[in-house]
Amino acid sequence: MKQLTKAEEDIMQVLWDLEKASVKEIIEVLEEPKPAYNTVSTIVRILESKGFVNYEKVGKGHVYFPVLKKESYSNQSINKLVDNYFQGSFKSMVSFFMQKNDINMKELEQVLKDINKKEEL
Repeated sequence: MKQLTKAEEDIMQVLWDLEKASVKEIIEVLEEPKPAYNTVSTIVRILESKGFVNYEKVGKGHVYFPVLKKESYSNQSINKLVDNYFQGSFKSMVSFFMQKNDINMKELEQVLKDINKKEEL
């Protein structure tokens, strides 16, 4: 699966949230300073060529929607992060966050509970 640039990911986040949107609707949701219409339109067409979005014709315009679910892309991105920075070890990643105080024991316990629930299903 191809990686998204920061600009492409910003657009995908909007489409994942809205589920369907025109270029104008995407721009309305983006933070200031708003990018130019042509810029967003170009990024959406790139996303289409990469297979991340598709569109349906509505009147004279297009309404775009994500083809790839956010969860699928997130999973792929996390796996790439773990592979590239933690030698494929989720244990090393969790250990890293624990050492850097980015996660406390209470949060870790909740993660373990969630994992145990998932294993029970």
